[in-house]
Amino acid sequence: MKKSKFFKLILPIALPTALFALFNAVQKPITAQSTVSVHLTMGNPSGAGTSDFNNYRLVKSQYATSHNCAKGIPNWVSWQLNSSWLGSAPRQDDFRADTTLPSGCYRVTTTSYTGSGFDRGHMTPSADRTNTIANNSATFLMTNIIPQSPDNNQGVWASLEDYSRSLVAQGKELYIISGGRGTGGTGSNGFRSTIDSGRITVPAYTWKVIVVLDRPGLGVSGVTTNTRVITVEIPNTQGVRNANWRNYRISVDTLESRTGYNFLSQVSSSTQSVIESRVDNL
Repeated sequence: MKKSKFFKLILPIALPTALFALFNAVQKPITAQSTVSVHLTMGNPSGAGTSDFNNYRLVKSQYATSHNCAKGIPNWVSWQLNSSWLGSAPRQDDFRADTTLPSGCYRVTTTSYTGSGFDRGHMTPSADRTNTIANNSATFLMTNIIPQSPDNNQGVWASLEDYSRSLVAQGKELYIISGGRGTGGTGSNGFRSTIDSGRITVPAYTWKVIVVLDRPGLGVSGVTTNTRVITVEIPNTQGVRNANWRNYRISVDTLESRTGYNFLSQVSSSTQSVIESRVDNL
């Protein structure tokens, strides 16, 4: 569990350096999340495991996610992005149910979205996994999908995805976490709280956290107080197609307060206190 902002701010001043280092060490999980999956290098935002069907951890080669069986969507999806994931594999468009979900968890299918007015919105984008056909295909599992308004998905959200890949083209490595928050969005057929006879919740907002590292291979040790972190929260509605994603930037702290998640938990608390309070302005 994340320490309070009070402790984040006070401890570096109040404790001697050695004792502060020890305090940070004992606060971290004994087993780092990156040993579970490279896609959890920055942490497991909701502490997802395999006992809670509404916070059910799925670890795939291409991404990691916390699935919510009651809502029929992921709580969040987390993935690494660098140039090794990009290539020339074509978009597979093979949307399908995820058969790795446990028995008793509703398995969303591609037809669950038919006529809903919402796009089958990728969290890990298809275009972030083009090094192999298999990796691209994995992004079309419905556990990587949420109902997104067409203007959100095809406009402002797609623009941020393109921008993220432009950073990779500059030699950066990204760690990205995205999901939806709240209930009720507006698609091409109007406002809906749920689709698929109530089995899929339509989020009110889509959000994303992007940690930008200078080069691949640095991992969590490459995160410093100067590290760029882009955080956005965008209304899941029509009318935002041509909006600039920069207008929706917030701090990690703000998103944590709204979602209840603990982002970047593998980063030292002293560094978190700086980068999580800052709103990106580049």
